[in-house]
Amino acid sequence: MAIGDIIVGIDIGSSKVSLVVGEINNFNQIELRYTVEHKCRGIKKTKIIDEEEISNAIIKCIQDAEDEAEIKINSAYLTIAGKYVTIVQNSITKTIKDKFAGISSKDVSTALMQVKDIDMPEGKSIIDIVTGKFILEDGRMVDDPVGNLVGTFTINAQVILGDKEYIRQLANVCRRAGIEIDGIIPITLAERNLVLDTNELSDNVMIIDVGAGNTEIGVFDGSNFQYTNTIPLGGDNITKDIQMVLNISEEEAEKLKRQYGLAMKSYIDNDNEILLNTVQDPNNKIIRSSELIEIIEARIEEIFTLINKDIVNQGIKQRINTVILTGQGITNISKSDVAGKVILNIPIKFATGRYISQVRSEYRTAYALVRYIAARPFTKSVSSSIVTNSKESIFSTLMEKIKEFFYS
Repeated sequence: MAIGDIIVGIDIGSSKVSLVVGEINNFNQIELRYTVEHKCRGIKKTKIIDEEEISNAIIKCIQDAEDEAEIKINSAYLTIAGKYVTIVQNSITKTIKDKFAGISSKDVSTALMQVKDIDMPEGKSIIDIVTGKFILEDGRMVDDPVGNLVGTFTINAQVILGDKEYIRQLANVCRRAGIEIDGIIPITLAERNLVLDTNELSDNVMIIDVGAGNTEIGVFDGSNFQYTNTIPLGGDNITKDIQMVLNISEEEAEKLKRQYGLAMKSYIDNDNEILLNTVQDPNNKIIRSSELIEIIEARIEEIFTLINKDIVNQGIKQRINTVILTGQGITNISKSDVAGKVILNIPIKFATGRYISQVRSEYRTAYALVRYIAARPFTKSVSSSIVTNSKESIFSTLMEKIKEFFYS
């Protein structure tokens, strides 16, 4: 990355589109220039159902950002749901022509080009390459091998594939909005360095991000990205359950969920009465709080049960040491972590990563995306295509080397 690079990250969720503009300052840190969101219902159960609605939401976000940050946005990075992602593990060993000259940046870049040479499954396209430690021929493991005097090094990487049809839809959305796509990154991969603390970054963990309509899961073996998927349920489903069962308005259901949010009926301190304001049947205007919490508990139990079934079917459950819980759809519901532990039988906790409090929860995924791109190794520039109002410069067009993977 380069000082002054401006990165635009867009997260298209099931209830809103969030946009974050970040700039790399003189201390190589991300400085937030602008955050904005607009409601959007163009995605349902992970599927794009209304391209025009999504593009209009993106246009509104961009217009607000351009007016406030005094820039012209021509491109952005996007997130992609785990449902449309396939991870291929690949490893190559690179021989150095002159071991006494040391490993060069060119050696690393050619190794990265080689690692993406895989048998491509039909309907898939490479969107990212994730590198972990480099193993030198003397057995040492390093983050950056450049300059080491060895004859060979090995790179273990994850080749991240995206569903071509879904990427085509994203391209159509962005074309309607008048921007190019810089790159497409899986949600939990982007969130890893934001929601995990230092110890968790080297552990075998599963991130569970419960959003409005979807729940994202991502499994990591240290820095290795092992698995990701999407469960098409989220916080909005809990609200709708309350609305339907109690026969009240959606607004009151959401209010009750936030006010009495508890994931397990066994933790009720006082089973008090609740007066329903919008109920249709006058004979059911009063309920007990236990009745409300029973509705919440049932849906949360279903979400964790589906996650458990998925990781068991994938054969990866036994490798997970810790589960990290995050997302607007569940963090305001007390004892969700306890409910998850009961079902998953794995230690679970709410996210406590030291960077997680730097931005409001509604922009967290877009901010995580910007941070992920800023931290990409072996790239000279990661900037989105930005023009300042003074028209002094355009901050890069396409990344060299790794960024080309986004367009493969």
